[in-house]
Amino acid sequence: MGFCFWVCFGYSLLFVSLQAVAAAEGDAIVEDTVYIDGKAPIGTIDDDFVCATLDWWPPEKCDYGTCSWGRAGLLNLDLNNNIFLNAVKAFSPLKIRLGGSLQDKVIYGTDDNREPCTSFVQDPSEMFGFTKGCLPMKRWDELNAFFAKAGAKIIVGLNALAGKSIKPGGSAVGAWNYTNAESFILYTVEKNYKIHGWELGNELSGNGVGTRIAVNQYAADTAALQRVVQKIYKDVDMKPLIIAPGGFYESKWFKEFIDKTTTSLDVVTHHIYNLGPGVDTHLIEKILNPSVLDGISGTFSGLHNVIKSSATKAIAWVGEAGGAYNSGRNLVTNAFVFSFWYLDQLGMASKYDTKTYCRQSLIGGNYGLLDTSTFVPNPDYYSALLWHRLMGRNVLSTSFDGTKKIRSYTHCAKQSEGIVVLFINLDKRTTVKTKLAFNSTMTLRHNHESRTLRIQRMSSKKMIIELPQMVDAEIRREEYHLTAKDGNLQSRTMLLNGNILSVDSSGNIPPLEPLYVNSAKPITVEPLSIVFIHLSDVILPACKV
Repeated sequence: MGFCFWVCFGYSLLFVSLQAVAAAEGDAIVEDTVYIDGKAPIGTIDDDFVCATLDWWPPEKCDYGTCSWGRAGLLNLDLNNNIFLNAVKAFSPLKIRLGGSLQDKVIYGTDDNREPCTSFVQDPSEMFGFTKGCLPMKRWDELNAFFAKAGAKIIVGLNALAGKSIKPGGSAVGAWNYTNAESFILYTVEKNYKIHGWELGNELSGNGVGTRIAVNQYAADTAALQRVVQKIYKDVDMKPLIIAPGGFYESKWFKEFIDKTTTSLDVVTHHIYNLGPGVDTHLIEKILNPSVLDGISGTFSGLHNVIKSSATKAIAWVGEAGGAYNSGRNLVTNAFVFSFWYLDQLGMASKYDTKTYCRQSLIGGNYGLLDTSTFVPNPDYYSALLWHRLMGRNVLSTSFDGTKKIRSYTHCAKQSEGIVVLFINLDKRTTVKTKLAFNSTMTLRHNHESRTLRIQRMSSKKMIIELPQMVDAEIRREEYHLTAKDGNLQSRTMLLNGNILSVDSSGNIPPLEPLYVNSAKPITVEPLSIVFIHLSDVILPACKV
């Protein structure tokens, strides 16, 4: 017989549905299908796609009357905390971007620096409310000792305003004076500190934040950074990436910048705070609104298209993303509910060929992956770690024809030849039962044997192809269900398969163990929950690329 275009997995075969255990009275149950195009990937991400930031803010940094940074800034962060070390080591490796608003006010305390090497001082008359601050080389040594021990890959944001004067209209004019930065880079190389990339400036592109640099000058400054790096790294085998501009996407400015840096730029970075200010009392409503989540897709697609149409060799990264600016909001951006936004961002960014996504922050503010005071992981830390361990490089086109409150993303698996599907259920009362359908040749493998289903487009109708029940019963999948403690979206405690995730008395990160389930049986994704499904036995052509 001929087979139709889609192969669906249903109840009597390999079933990947979302079904309620015992739906409460009044709760809805919806059945629908997720369609996965397994022919070829629509994008690829880095193996170390997940990235997090460390910022410069001192303890005096406050927003809306709340001072949420504590001693989480680069100059005073406790590098001897065991939870902190274990949290970074768990990624093996974690990309860490060092930067933020005060980045362009940093002086590097090298031997030839002529300015005082003092910390940031609060001053309301200064941009961002602080004076210039200095990074002593002793502190830089300490930071790099920690990074080496933790196995992190470091991106350093450089001060792009050195040598510039800020005009009354808000523009920063003049060529970049790279003398201090060059001395800092030279010191770093002489110490044999491994830097994955050097990034020029923070939020100075387009209209800028605080001030701005014209596109022609920014392109010239980027070329200057490349020349400095090439000279200093000429005898070093592994060359670092040249990264810029680390600002908010504006199509005209970014297109011109990318076209003017085709030979000097490796990575184009942009920032995302699409939920508005942290003081907004409606953040949870925004997070659970599919239209708000979809609103940022134009930024991803716009930059993706600009890069594709340019002669540049550069790739796209999200260099900083905290969702809600001005340090986030307590019990929202550090609570379970924020994983809906965060994982949706990771999924959406991947679809548009974004190679790396840096979360603001690793620690600090109200949006840290780790608690500012205790270093204990917040829920998003575990979401990030699960993504990092499960989601492979190749991204598959995934569509859901039911409620818009189910978000779904599929990648080839990181640790097998199979696939991983991420489901995010934003609905408060609806449980969705869904089948997976594929539109390409697919192999089901078990016990070193395989059965290949070759699909021909014989009919426009969708058709379930049943496998022998005996085969179904032998195939298992892994399930990772994420829920909030006591069903409270503002809880800072996450459950994995019903078990609380927490570090032990020695500060060790808990194992993230799946449920192993017979694939012929339905699985459960409750309302307001998240599920990763790992199907190691489903082999698609896109995952052989």
